[in-house]
Amino acid sequence: MADIKNNNAAPAFGEQNKHEALLLKYKNVVICVLVALIVCVCGAFFYKSYTEKNFTEASTEMAKAQEYFSEAVMADDATLFAKALNGDSIEAGFLAFVDKGGKVGNLANLYVGLCYAHMGDMQQAANYIEKYDVADDAMVSPAALGALADVKANLGQADEAAALFVKAAEAADNNTLSGQFLVKAGEIFESLGKKDEALKVYEQVKAKYPQSPASRTIDAYIERVK
Repeated sequence: MADIKNNNAAPAFGEQNKHEALLLKYKNVVICVLVALIVCVCGAFFYKSYTEKNFTEASTEMAKAQEYFSEAVMADDATLFAKALNGDSIEAGFLAFVDKGGKVGNLANLYVGLCYAHMGDMQQAANYIEKYDVADDAMVSPAALGALADVKANLGQADEAAALFVKAAEAADNNTLSGQFLVKAGEIFESLGKKDEALKVYEQVKAKYPQSPASRTIDAYIERVK
């Protein structure tokens, strides 16, 4: 699973086919770290959103699907993602919960979209992640926006992907995620020939998220587009 990695210098784009080369970086991606983050925090997200009784019921209902999903992420196994989606002969998968409504159905849409993305069906991934109702939380919703941005980039919808990365960075507003999102947005802007927009987001990383991993090489990105 691909992801943008920070090296000692900003990656260079060739003069020809820059847009296609950039989008190739997003083939078969939904950011690994974001998926892992969602797995880690979804329990806390549920707990904050439900009464104790409803939390117990929701966790029990979706427990097997979540187990398959976690195992699938660790193994990058399409068969396990399919089981997380569809369930097995005993337990229901995430698809069984998307029509339930409420926060169970909402989070199920996000899980379903992530499963489809890992299985390579990016259009279905976009369809379901777009149904996820972004909440006022610090981690899951920004992660969901970032995942959708990756999917959109994979589909060749570069302008929308860049805008979503910027939105995800604003929603997260932390050194953990925001710098990474803004660098991805900047690289897409560069691929589209929008150097001014790229410079703006790169400078935002330097000024606003100096402790982010992305800030370590951001001067090279800034220099490249000036």
